[in-house]
Amino acid sequence: MVFTEHGALMASMVLNSARATEMSLFIVRAFVGLRKEMSKSDEVYRRLAEVDQALLLHDEGLRDLYQKLMPLLQPQREDEKRRIGFVNQTSSFVSGESS
Repeated sequence: MVFTEHGALMASMVLNSARATEMSLFIVRAFVGLRKEMSKSDEVYRRLAEVDQALLLHDEGLRDLYQKLMPLLQPQREDEKRRIGFVNQTSSFVSGESS
C-alpha cells in the first residue's frame, strides 16, 4: 500500500501491466509534487528566519532607545515654589510702627 519513489519504479518494472505502469507514474508524480511543495516550505522557513533576525535587531534598537528616553519620561521633581501672597518673614515685626 505504501511505496517509496524508487519502490514504485521497481514495481512497475516487475509488474508488466498498463495499470501497474499508470499507478507507478502516478506515485512518482506525487513524490515530485511533494518535493516541490517541500522546497517551497523550505524557502518560507528561510524567509521567516531572515524576518526573525531583522525583528531581533529592531527589538534591540527599540530597547536601547527606550532606555535612553526613560529618564525623560519620568515626572520631574518640582522644587518648593515660593508661595504667593503675604508671608510674615520676621517675627519681630510689629504692625503699626513707623520709623
